[in-house]
Amino acid sequence: MTEETAIPEDHPRYASLVTRHRIEAGVEKGITSKQGLIAQGRGEAFDYLIGERTLPSADDAERAAAARLLLADHPVISVNGNLAALVPAKTVELAEAVDADLEVNLFNRTDERMRAIADYLREHGADEVKGLTGDGEIPGLEHARGTVDADGIEAADVVVVPLEDGDRAEALDAMGKTEIVVDLNPGSRSPQVADIPVIDNVLRAIPNITKHARDLADAPPEELQYIVDSFDADAALADAETAIREGSFSDGDEDDTGDD
Repeated sequence: MTEETAIPEDHPRYASLVTRHRIEAGVEKGITSKQGLIAQGRGEAFDYLIGERTLPSADDAERAAAARLLLADHPVISVNGNLAALVPAKTVELAEAVDADLEVNLFNRTDERMRAIADYLREHGADEVKGLTGDGEIPGLEHARGTVDADGIEAADVVVVPLEDGDRAEALDAMGKTEIVVDLNPGSRSPQVADIPVIDNVLRAIPNITKHARDLADAPPEELQYIVDSFDADAALADAETAIREGSFSDGDEDDTGDD
């Protein structure tokens, strides 16, 4: 029995504990970096404050994201270690729903981790995973994340950037790309520069974008464009910030991790 399946589903912190175990397992598999554990904890704190739910404004953002991806000529979903560990199959499903490429892009980049993540995505249904060629670049990023595939992120018109990655988000914005950012911190640079900031947990956001994409699959371009144009990024960020500032611990459950 794995640690994940050993957690009783009626545990008040079931979803949170399963998420942590997935990140821990990702580290053991060589998919997630140890720094990813810290990033996960930071995101979980914001999620706790918004009530571990998808806000109506986030759902609107997810619908706009789906519409923009369906309108794209060359959409790419950027995959890091945490995303691969948390929602590998769901990420592959999203890519299939909007005909997007998957590309591995890492802060702590090694050939071993790049291959491990690509293989892991293939194990969960991906036919092709970009990022290993590394024959392109994001100008202005003096870092491994600036290394991308020329026929992937460099050539993309729309890029999905899940989880916090501020300087890369700014660099992609400078390239004129449309960015869809999934991040639980509305104050971080990534959602601040995004065309469509999705302030939600990737466990909810990725499948929800897929659901919207499937619902909109037969919509005419004019309807999709209207959905995109009607989305107000500033209002979505402000709504998420309000939810976080007004978040209450009064109804919170005790965080029993079973470590004692």
